[in-house]
Amino acid sequence: MSNDKSRDASSDAPIPQRNNAAEIVSSGSPLDVVLWLIALTLLIGSAMVNQHLPAYWAPANDIWVRIGVILACIAVALGLLYATHQGKGFVRLLLDARIELRRVAWPTKQETMTTSWQVLVVVIVTAIVLWCFDYGLGWFIKLIIG
Repeated sequence: MSNDKSRDASSDAPIPQRNNAAEIVSSGSPLDVVLWLIALTLLIGSAMVNQHLPAYWAPANDIWVRIGVILACIAVALGLLYATHQGKGFVRLLLDARIELRRVAWPTKQETMTTSWQVLVVVIVTAIVLWCFDYGLGWFIKLIIG
């Protein structure tokens, strides 16, 4: 195993690198604003389809038609959001996060169990100490008030 940080922790395979660490997403264009508005309208509309569409369109009385319309609205909205600069930046973030997850050295089962028990013991001890403080303060206030 090498000390190179650009290698996968489990298979020692090289991980693709980018030249710039941070990529600045350019500010939105007027087209981006229009795409965001249309996408938000579609998402809001998909939430209202089940209640209002059957009154205006007879085939929407079938539940599967309504489900199809809802899924189509969501798919089109996500496609429009992907077409914006922010959407492409978000997809880039997800891809970079996937690459970073390959670099993580995950703990073994034994380390996880040991740490979990330690956390459980600390939580129980802290709860008992806080209960004692609460009980003592309650007793003291009752003593003062009478």
